[in-house]
Amino acid sequence: MTPEPTLAVGAIVVHDGRLLLIRRARPPQAGKWSVPGGRVERGETLAEAVVREVREETGISVVAGQLLGWADRSDPAWHYVILNFGADPVEPLTAPAAGDDAAEATWCPLDDVAALPLVDGLRSWLGSHGVLPIGSGD
Repeated sequence: MTPEPTLAVGAIVVHDGRLLLIRRARPPQAGKWSVPGGRVERGETLAEAVVREVREETGISVVAGQLLGWADRSDPAWHYVILNFGADPVEPLTAPAAGDDAAEATWCPLDDVAALPLVDGLRSWLGSHGVLPIGSGD
């Protein structure tokens, strides 16, 4: 039986034709690339969660923007409802540095994102929401 869903946020941070990505250090899907994000903590607004998660996982400061869409991901051990928000980096922009549950953090050119081993469903989500070039979907 799948557990109750956990509310999470994801941050779609695009700057100079590059997408901010992290390589997951922990399950689920450890070793795969994803956008920064994670669980919403008790008493935290969605925007606060976006800002905190990006800072914890990459060291980059952002301002949370609009809700771009959502994803529902689950398997027998976990269930996440992820609200993906646009986010803008705050100047001065620094190089990303992996932290928290990220093994790596990088700015990836949009044209190269689809070739990476991404977490399940992310390639399709980014393509269908206009983040990746046409033809980049799963």
